[in-house]
Amino acid sequence: MKWWKRSVVAIGLASLAACGAGESRSVETEAERIHREAIVIDGYVGTTSQIMWSDWDFTERHPVEESHVDLPRMIEGGLDAAFFSIGAVDAVTGAAAVQVSLEEIERYHRLTEAHPDKLALCRSAEDVRRAHRDGKTCILLGMAGGHNIAESLSVLRAYHDLGLAYMHLNHDSNTSWSDAAREEPEHHGLTEFGKNVVKEMNRIGMMVDISHVADESAWAALEESRAPVIASHSGARALAPHVRNMPDDMIRAVAASGGVVMVVYNLPFLDGEYYEAWEAIQPELAAFGAELQERYPGIENIPRWREEGRKFLAARMPTVPWTRIVDHIDHIVATAGVDHVGIGSDFDGAVMPEGMEDVSNLHKITEELLRRGYSEPDIKKILGGNILRVMEDVAETSVRLNLDPPEV
Repeated sequence: MKWWKRSVVAIGLASLAACGAGESRSVETEAERIHREAIVIDGYVGTTSQIMWSDWDFTERHPVEESHVDLPRMIEGGLDAAFFSIGAVDAVTGAAAVQVSLEEIERYHRLTEAHPDKLALCRSAEDVRRAHRDGKTCILLGMAGGHNIAESLSVLRAYHDLGLAYMHLNHDSNTSWSDAAREEPEHHGLTEFGKNVVKEMNRIGMMVDISHVADESAWAALEESRAPVIASHSGARALAPHVRNMPDDMIRAVAASGGVVMVVYNLPFLDGEYYEAWEAIQPELAAFGAELQERYPGIENIPRWREEGRKFLAARMPTVPWTRIVDHIDHIVATAGVDHVGIGSDFDGAVMPEGMEDVSNLHKITEELLRRGYSEPDIKKILGGNILRVMEDVAETSVRLNLDPPEV
């Protein structure tokens, strides 16, 4: 090749590379603007265990081995609001579960009161919008399992009065009135009391959450509810066959209710190959977890448990890229429409995919959505607009139903 031809080729390749780099920078810049302007809301964060530690400061930055979420990293990742989980583990029920729940709720009240310039405890869509305008990070509260109401509608109402915006009907275990996804069914739907729980949640304006709920109970809730129903942290079963993920007909039913499916980042929910490997390793993982707790007892060792657990899984499990989150968003959009999908990470309660190790990486989702051709209005819906609309719709339904006297 003559020297001048080689020069032309070199110049052409350099120009193409420059254009590609320029295009990439353009997408990054546009994504940064969209992410900054959007109200970004996470449907489920499990950082409550850390917040309950007496010496753990939510307003300081912590290593990823200790937590996925804190205020500095929420700000860095552009997360404006999150639903923080409330409630005792499934083994704790009755009055003890109520006590744990109330103590956790109080801690969030005290946290936001201690930092009024940075944090706001939000109860409504308008509260979230006001906090965003004021430059504050919004704390929302969601109840992680119906066992925490101790079979009392009065307790349910008290939780709502204290700021709880939703409740998933089950956590990991069946209750006396609803079945959980990972247990053998007892009720094959909702009992009469379970139906009354849904009705009362509609009446008081509390969102019905069917993440963690067995299919039959979820279908019963969808049939009973007169307000939009949500899944605060679930994936698409078509992409990963986890029983807690949602089949396409249920995704469409959530959409028909006016609700939203908020995509979880938990690896067994994201990828079918990972899910199969995860199920196969459960006996070994349980034995390793018991050994860790015996060797390093006490909740102060949770960071050590997490780091050892991460190494244990990394040596045995396939890697999954964070873009798999957006694959689930794509599937739900194709199945039910862009008005019915959101994000619900399960940070601090799950194993995260490669590249989404903590909340500081959240902006990547906006960039990937833009690269995949989503419009700015649709991206803003996915990031938080859809769940804000559901919160408003549930509140409006409550107004319509509130002429009925509460059940005692």
